[in-house]
Amino acid sequence: MKRFFVLPLVAAGFFLQAQSIGNSPYAAFGIGDVKYDNTTDVNAMGGISTAYIWDFNNNFNFSNPAANKNLELATLKVEATNENNFFKSDYGNINVTKHSTYLSNISIAFPISSKVKFGMGYQPYSSKKYSILRQTTFDTGTVRSELFRGEGTLSTVQAAVSYQISPEFAMGFRTNFFFGNLYDNNEVAFSNSELINGYETKNKIKTFNFTLGTAYQKKLEKDRKLTLGATYTFGNTGQMETAYTNSTYFYLPGETKANQAIIDQKFSKDKNLIPMEFSVGAGYGQDAKWFMGTQFDFKKGETIQYLGQPFSNQNSYKIAAGGWYLPNYNNFRNYFSRVTYRYGAYYEKGNLSINGTNINQFALTAGVTLPFENRSVNRMSGIDLGIELGKRGTVDNNLIRQNFINLRVGINFADKWFMKRLYD
Repeated sequence: MKRFFVLPLVAAGFFLQAQSIGNSPYAAFGIGDVKYDNTTDVNAMGGISTAYIWDFNNNFNFSNPAANKNLELATLKVEATNENNFFKSDYGNINVTKHSTYLSNISIAFPISSKVKFGMGYQPYSSKKYSILRQTTFDTGTVRSELFRGEGTLSTVQAAVSYQISPEFAMGFRTNFFFGNLYDNNEVAFSNSELINGYETKNKIKTFNFTLGTAYQKKLEKDRKLTLGATYTFGNTGQMETAYTNSTYFYLPGETKANQAIIDQKFSKDKNLIPMEFSVGAGYGQDAKWFMGTQFDFKKGETIQYLGQPFSNQNSYKIAAGGWYLPNYNNFRNYFSRVTYRYGAYYEKGNLSINGTNINQFALTAGVTLPFENRSVNRMSGIDLGIELGKRGTVDNNLIRQNFINLRVGINFADKWFMKRLYD
C-alpha cells in the first residue's frame, strides 16, 4: 500500500509549492478564468464527459456522476497543468507571453458495492492574476496612469455518488463546495498629483451547488454500444460577500498605503454567483476498442460586483466532440498497442461581450493513456498525458487575442485497496 501513495504525495507537494495560476486580462471580469471541470483523459477528448463511460474498471467520472458503472477498483489521481498563453493586441502592438504551472486535480474514488460508487476530489475552479497599465499624456504634459490589478483563486471540493438502477441505466449526485477570495483593484494617478485614487473590490466566497446526472448505455451487436447522458447543475446555498472601497492615498516604501481617505464604501451579499448549467451528450463505440462522442453544454450568465458596479456575464454554450482508440489491449509484445490514444475539439461561445464583441474560444485536443503494468484485464495504474491548442478572443475593436498551449499530466493509481482478503 505505501508505495502507491509516495509518488502522488510528492507530486502534490511540488505542485502546491509551485501553485501559480496565471491567465488573461479577460479574467478581470466576473469570477475570473473558469478552469476545466474534468480530468486529463477527458480534456484530451475535447471535454466530452456527459456520455462517457470508461470501458475498464479504474476510472471515475466526476462531471457526470452517473457514468461510473464499470468502476471496480479504488483509484487515486493526481494531476497538474502547465498553461502557456500568448497575447496579442493591435492596440499599442502589444505582445505578451505568460506561463503557469499548478495542481489541477486530486481525487480518490472507490466502489461501495456493485451498484454504488463514490468519489471525492479537489480542483481550482477559477482564477485571477492580471496587471494592466494604461497611460495617457495630455497637451499640458500631464500623464494620467491607470493600473488594473487582480488576483485570487476560487477552488472547489467535490463529493459524488452513483447508483446503477439497472444494467443499462444509472443516476448520480454530486455536491460542490466553492471557496476562495478574489480581488480587483483600479488605481488612477496623475503625474502632477501626489495622491492616488483607488477602487478596490474584495469578494469572499463560500457557496454550495449540486449536480444531478443520468447515464444510459445500450449494448448492441458485435460488441457495439450506444451511450446517452445528461447533467443538470443548480442551486447556490451559500453566498459571496463583497466589500467595495473608493479611497485616496499614496504609497510609502514597501507598498504601504499612507494618508488613506475613504470616499465611499459598500458591502453586499449575493447568492447569484455559480450559474445554472446543463449538459447533454451521446456516444457510440466498440467494447475495449474505440469510442466517439459529442456533447452540448449550456451555462446561464451570472452577475458579480466589479469595482463597485454589478457586472453581468451573458449566457454561454459549448459544443465538443472527441473519442479514444485502443489498438489491442491484449498485445503484450507491443507496448504501444496497449496505449489508449485520445482526440477531440470544442467551440465555446463565451460569456463575455466587450465593445459589442463576443469573446469566444476554439481548441483542438489530443492525449494518451500509458499503462504502468502488463495487466490487460484490470487496466490498472497509468499516466495520462494531454495537450490543448487553441485561441480565445480577437484583435478586433482593440481587444486581445489569446493563443494557448496547455499541457496536462495525470497519475492514476488503482488497486483493490479496500477489498483485500484478510486470510488466504
